[in-house]
Amino acid sequence: MRIACVLAAGFEDSEFRVPYDAFRTAGHEVTIVGFERGQTLVGKKGKEKVKSDASIDAADRDDFDALFIPGGHSPDQLRSDPRFVAFARGFNDKPIFAICHGPQLLLTAGLIRARRLTAWKTVQDDLRAAGADVVDEAVVVDGNLVTSRQPSDLDAFVGASLALLGEGAHHPAGV
Repeated sequence: MRIACVLAAGFEDSEFRVPYDAFRTAGHEVTIVGFERGQTLVGKKGKEKVKSDASIDAADRDDFDALFIPGGHSPDQLRSDPRFVAFARGFNDKPIFAICHGPQLLLTAGLIRARRLTAWKTVQDDLRAAGADVVDEAVVVDGNLVTSRQPSDLDAFVGASLALLGEGAHHPAGV
């Protein structure tokens, strides 16, 4: 499957790297979609540096089977750009994986009303106010939507995401 990873600078390093590596190890193609193609994006802890594979202007949601939104400061930047909001909205019927602050983009895209999900603790109230059924659990799966709260939930997040992609509950050891 082809997975679009929408990303801006200041992403949470582990929330990008761990799922990204797990998806690729499982045989999925992950394309990093940023503001510009070839832009170097640095994680908020400075541990991860990646280049975007495609610009949001060139990305076509019909070319992808799933959407991955790492947390950190990245989702707040992405949600301020109508191109990313429209791109995310196009995945309403496809698998969406969002961790930590990732659901902020889904909130702006209007995709969380009456959905069951979780997020970073400071984002949970915003999601509730917008009509989501928010729970404080390591991972929540609601149809095509997989959400988690924080880096310590990565095992559960990766396992549930791979299961939704048809990989069963198996994921690489140590992930």
